[in-house]
Amino acid sequence: MVLNERRLGDRILSALEMALEQGHLDVAEHLALALEATLTRFGGPGAVDHRELSLAMAQAFERLGALRKEARHLP
Repeated sequence: MVLNERRLGDRILSALEMALEQGHLDVAEHLALALEATLTRFGGPGAVDHRELSLAMAQAFERLGALRKEARHLP
């Protein structure tokens, strides 16, 4: 988990990681959307974002996918 980061995206990522650790799918879904919004908000209309996802972000999205899959298989 990233601590004391100044960028909004880093703080959202930390919250997303915590939601995933605690198994809160509904909260994790909202935080993932917020994180995606922070990654795409710079550059204005029609801009292409050339930044790559950090390893931590990629892992968080993979964990979210696994939590979604797990939630679908519960009774």
